[in-house]
Amino acid sequence: MKRPIFLMIVLGILAIPVFTFPSSWQIDPDHSSIQFKVRHLTVSNVKGEFGKAKGAVLIDDQNITNLKVEISIDATSINTGHAKRDDHLRNPDFFDVARFPTITFISKKVMKAGPDQLKVVGDLTIRGVTREVTVDIEGPTQEVKDFSGNLRRGATGTAKINRRDFGITWNRTLDTGGLVVGDEVNINVEFELIKKN
Repeated sequence: MKRPIFLMIVLGILAIPVFTFPSSWQIDPDHSSIQFKVRHLTVSNVKGEFGKAKGAVLIDDQNITNLKVEISIDATSINTGHAKRDDHLRNPDFFDVARFPTITFISKKVMKAGPDQLKVVGDLTIRGVTREVTVDIEGPTQEVKDFSGNLRRGATGTAKINRRDFGITWNRTLDTGGLVVGDEVNINVEFELIKKN
């Protein structure tokens, strides 16, 4: 009589769903990148990156749409490989880093877009102007342990924005009728995340 009761208790315990709490992760700046590409003189693309960024990600593996992202980018760290151009990008014609030294992205909504594919909708703020942007995400990957025992995950993100939406309107017209700088900016991010204790 006792054995069936014991089995029923065990089966009842096994039937209880296992709940896990969302885990906190921080961006590893040494293994992450924020890059962009914009049309130049209508004939080629100029690529650049922001060398300094920090941020936090909250991941709920039971419901990935509960994902939360908050990123802060140092606008002064812009680098296109050309010092004179970088100085121009830092001045009021473009990012005006003296007044707006930080670019931020804060997620608001996350939707599944396929296996290991997400669409993250959030507020992007550049030059003090905030616009809603959708970022296509591949990941996050499964956890791996590095040689120091830290748990790590990764994700890749892409997005397109119009710089004029953020008040970055400087341009010049070429003799042929084209513009020096394109309006559409392609963004690519690679984030490696470290689990916070």
